[in-house]
Amino acid sequence: MTTPQPPTAPREPHEHVEHGTVRPDAYHWMSGRGDAADPRFLDYLRAERAFHDDAVGHLVPLSSSLLAEMVARLPETDTTAPWRRSGSWYYSRVLPGSDYPQLVRRIHAIETGSKQDSVEHHRIDDGIRLGPNVNPEMAPEMAPEVGSADGAAPEEVVLDVAALAEGVDYLELGVTLVSPDERLLAYSVDTDGDEVYELRFRDLTTGEDLDEVVPRSYYGGAWSADSRWFFYTVHDDAYRPHQVWRHRLGTPVDEDVLVLTEPDQRFELHLRASRSGRAVLVLAESRDTGESWFLDAEDPTAPPRSIGGRRRGVVYRAEHVPDGTPHGHLLVVTDDDAPELRLVRAPVPPATGQDHTSWTLARPEDPSERLERVDAFAGHLVLSLRSEQGHVLRVLAAEGPHADLTAPGTLLTSAFDGGYLRLGRNPWFDEPAPLVVDQSRTQPPVASRVSLASGDLTEVHREAAPGHDPQDYVTERRTFTGNDGVPVPATLVRHRDTPLDGSAPCHLWAYGAYEYTFEAEWDASLPALLDRGVVHVHAHVRGGGEGGRRWWQDGHLAHKQHTFDDLLTVADGLAGDLPGTTPLVDGARLATRGLSAGGLLQGAVLSRRPERWRAVVAEVPFVDVVTTMLDASIPLTVNEWDEWGDPHLPDQHAWMLAYSPYDNLPPAGHRPDLLVTGALHDPRVMVHEPAKWVAALRHTDPAWSPRCLFRVEVGAGSHAGPSGREGALAYEADVHAWVLDRLGVTA
Repeated sequence: MTTPQPPTAPREPHEHVEHGTVRPDAYHWMSGRGDAADPRFLDYLRAERAFHDDAVGHLVPLSSSLLAEMVARLPETDTTAPWRRSGSWYYSRVLPGSDYPQLVRRIHAIETGSKQDSVEHHRIDDGIRLGPNVNPEMAPEMAPEVGSADGAAPEEVVLDVAALAEGVDYLELGVTLVSPDERLLAYSVDTDGDEVYELRFRDLTTGEDLDEVVPRSYYGGAWSADSRWFFYTVHDDAYRPHQVWRHRLGTPVDEDVLVLTEPDQRFELHLRASRSGRAVLVLAESRDTGESWFLDAEDPTAPPRSIGGRRRGVVYRAEHVPDGTPHGHLLVVTDDDAPELRLVRAPVPPATGQDHTSWTLARPEDPSERLERVDAFAGHLVLSLRSEQGHVLRVLAAEGPHADLTAPGTLLTSAFDGGYLRLGRNPWFDEPAPLVVDQSRTQPPVASRVSLASGDLTEVHREAAPGHDPQDYVTERRTFTGNDGVPVPATLVRHRDTPLDGSAPCHLWAYGAYEYTFEAEWDASLPALLDRGVVHVHAHVRGGGEGGRRWWQDGHLAHKQHTFDDLLTVADGLAGDLPGTTPLVDGARLATRGLSAGGLLQGAVLSRRPERWRAVVAEVPFVDVVTTMLDASIPLTVNEWDEWGDPHLPDQHAWMLAYSPYDNLPPAGHRPDLLVTGALHDPRVMVHEPAKWVAALRHTDPAWSPRCLFRVEVGAGSHAGPSGREGALAYEADVHAWVLDRLGVTA
């Protein structure tokens, strides 16, 4: 049988010259994305997708089997925990046979009054799963409305996302925010995957959308306290959210008012409402500097006021706390003179704003804990922290005789090995028992109510996963020490029957950028690998946030090489190739995978040690590092110089050029099988980056080139892949099928 042959990309002479260095770039002609793409480039991308589909045709039965297993682990009716507003319970659900949720509400009989409503930004399919086994003792007022038809108030579908998705190939929600008076819904939709959201407003009395439509908006939004105004963000041509606008309901959108603009291209604007409902908080942030503004939700036309000014190298984020005074006060999480962050108290700023000299220390930095955020409830605070125990919560009394914000408080940790505990959705400031969620990679989410007074947890729901038994799997933490003496942690997940004796194949995953941590969340697709004897390993490499702020600082800018060192250290340790180690997995059957910045990581380790890997999956990889970071017109360039470096500067150009995968191709021969992904409408990694890299790799090793596949979404599709519940799993099934085939696991 003839082996399918990949398309050959035309080569055109082009050279980049920076700081006396000449960089040939024969694929510079590849340019544009979406409707702006060069027609020749579009033809090439279509040919690449056709080659990919042809090359993996023999895997369709395996992929279909994997998808059936994944879908079978989803409950037929998937319902989230309800969150309470002043007049109704809200929850979302996915009905049998549907790929998208509905936002639903039921009116409750609880008296409204002094309680303030929340207008937090959320997506309606976030939150805690809730099935019929709600504990009525913890939420007696909830049981009649959700999970029982007896005495239930009428159910109302606020937004049917499946209906919005009819006739489109892709759909993603941006905001879904109910107004404080619960008469209006602000919602936004992206139907291409380019993260440009059309913002609409729905009258919940009639179920009809209002005439006013904002054609271009971004993530984030907030209502005014009187439900008459809505604040939203807009991004520029480089996809940088740079403006906050205010819309008055019932007026044309061309009369909307610009509230705040951020001229510095290194900064992005983010917008949210406080839990108190009395403040709208705006954050301008680069990678290492931030400034926050206070907008009065009760006086929405008042100008924004700075909470602490802007100082290079200082980041801070605020939470509003009502305290019986006319304006309340603010709690601020900041890295000002505190690498792992500390908590300070600040007054609500006056009309002229304020700087950091108005702040007072509330809780000093603990070098062993990375303080991530503070959530205020009546009488208590909940701190979200990262420590050696993983992601944990610390509850502090904020009022009364035990109000000491420096006290140890009550520490809440995950009940599962390698688990992830977080706050759930808790809109009410007065909530005495907020919802918390505990889960792991093999444990579906468990929702509990935590008493803020005692710290006691009462379970209210476990997400169903039909046919899945978490006890069949084992999760453990190992560390591997590289040449620089730094121990690199890794989380190993396997089926209980899979030994760690050097015989099992391994699926290795890593990210390592932006101080971001991919948490240990339940993944309905993962057991498909584990049940086939594959060991899944998450390498917690430097550049990510697993080890706190210092772990990130030691893996970005001039230290970026540490990210690549760490992944190779973990791989060598797993294979027993480090001094003092014995094989845990089969070193000849290692597959490594990463997304975006994690795709850059895959490209870098492919170039460094191609013989180490049996297979590499580089999803939407950021691989043409120097060229991209020199082009300020490309989205996410200028505001990422503080993460990667600015190649206009000679020293930074040198360190970036040293690892850029497009400029450092692996030698021909002994290359592993490679699967690369991309999306035509992706605003985060331009599709020409993976396309150029694939073309260059194939040109430099023609004999190997059929083993290099480029799965590109040439229609609608986003940075993270297809949309919809089953659409996302179908993508995972395809990738898993390819990985299993490369590892020699075909059953």
